[in-house]
Amino acid sequence: MRLCLVEDLAVAGLEPLTLTRPVYELWLGCSTLGAKIARAFGVGTGPNRRGALIRNHLTAVQSRRDPHVVLNDRDWLARGPVVAACGRWVPPLGFEAPDASVPWVGLCDGQPAFVYAGPDDVVSLELNGVDDWFEKMASRYPNEEVGGEWIGRPWDLVARNAAHIERDFATSGRLAVSNRQLASLALVGPSNRLWIHETTRIDPYTVFDTTNGPIIIGAGVWVQPFTRVEGPCYIGPDSQLFRANIRGAVSIGPNCRIGGEVEASIVQGHSNKYHEGFLGHAYVGEWVNLGAITSNSDLRNDYGEVMVPLQGDPIATGQAKVGCYIGDHTRTGMGSMLNTGTAIGVMCNVLPAGLLLPKHVPSFTAVLYGRVEPGFTIDELFATARIVMSRRGKVFDEHEEQLYRGLYEQTRLERERAFQRTRERRHDLWPIAQANSR
Repeated sequence: MRLCLVEDLAVAGLEPLTLTRPVYELWLGCSTLGAKIARAFGVGTGPNRRGALIRNHLTAVQSRRDPHVVLNDRDWLARGPVVAACGRWVPPLGFEAPDASVPWVGLCDGQPAFVYAGPDDVVSLELNGVDDWFEKMASRYPNEEVGGEWIGRPWDLVARNAAHIERDFATSGRLAVSNRQLASLALVGPSNRLWIHETTRIDPYTVFDTTNGPIIIGAGVWVQPFTRVEGPCYIGPDSQLFRANIRGAVSIGPNCRIGGEVEASIVQGHSNKYHEGFLGHAYVGEWVNLGAITSNSDLRNDYGEVMVPLQGDPIATGQAKVGCYIGDHTRTGMGSMLNTGTAIGVMCNVLPAGLLLPKHVPSFTAVLYGRVEPGFTIDELFATARIVMSRRGKVFDEHEEQLYRGLYEQTRLERERAFQRTRERRHDLWPIAQANSR
C-alpha cells in the first residue's frame, strides 16, 4: 500500500505553526500527525511508499527534511492505487486499513478523511482542489464513518496531547525501565509506566512521577539534578532538562534545552527554554529561544473563554486554559510576559516592556516598549538564524532563506494591519507605560 498525505485549505487555521511546515509534521503525543497516519495504514518509511501534496513554498525545505517522501509528483501518483489521507486527520485507536481491492472513502464526523483510489482518480488530485476532490470521491464511491479526530486549531493539539501520550505509550510495546536506570532516580508511581532509553543520562536527585500517566524519555536525553517529571510526558531524543519542573501533558521534541516550569505544552524541537519561567498550555515551534523568566498566562482572571488572534483576527477557542503559540525562529527577551491566548509569528523579536505584551505579534516584527513595530531587517534575521542553527550542527541554507523570503511577502498585509492598530492606540498605551515606570 502507498500513502499520500495531503494538505487542505484548513491548514491556514493552524498558523503560525504551519507557516514553516506541512500540517502532518505537527506534533501530537509521542509522534507527528503524519507518523500516526502512516502507522495506522501500515506504511513504512521505505522509498516511494509515501508521498505528499503540500503547499509549493514548502517543497524545497521539506524534501531535505524527509527525502524519502515524494512531494507534489503527479507521475508518482499515477503509478498505482494509493491512499490519499488528509494530514489534519488523527486515526482512531484500533483503526483497520480498508480493503485494498476496491475504491473506498473513510469519513470522520461526516467529512472525508481518506480515500483509497486507483491512479485514474488520484491523478486528478491537485493542491488547489483538494477539498473538492475529496467531496467528489465521497459522492462516487462507498464511504463509511471510521472515526478519529480533526485538528483544526493549535489549541486542539495542546488539549489532546495528554490523551495521545497515553495512547502512544500503550500501543508502543515498550518494556519497563531497567533496574540500572532506577538506581539513579526517585520513582513515584508504577515502574511499568516509565520508559527510558538506554543511552539516557539520568543524574541523581531527579524525580519521575507516573501516578497520572506514562513517561517516555528518548535516546541521548540528559536529565540534570533537581528535575521533576510528571506523566503523561514525552521527552524527545538529545533534549536536556535543567532543574526543570515538567508538570504533565508535555511533549518535548528533539534537541531542546528546557528549564523552569512547563505544563500541558508541546515544543516542536531545537528550541531553548533554558531558564526559569512558566510555559503552560502552549505550542512552541522550532529554533525558538525563550529568554530568562519569560512566562505566559494560560488562564484569564475571570476564568472565561480565551480568544486567540490568529492572523490578527480573534478566534474563540471554547476553552478556559489557553497559553501561547509561537512560530519558528522567534526570540523573547529576559522577563517577557505573554498574555493569555497569545499568537506570535515566525522570526519575531519580542522584548519585555514591564506590561503584558501584545497578544498578536505578526511574523518578522518586533515588540518594543509594549508595541508591535518593524524590527530587524530580513537579512539581519537570517544572519541570526544561521548562528542559531550552526550551534546545533544545522545549516540555514538557500532553501530556508527562500522559504522565509516568501513568507515575508505572504505575511506583509498582516504586519501592516498590526502597525496601523499600533499607531491608532499609541496615545492610549504610552500613559500606561509611563505610569508603570514610576
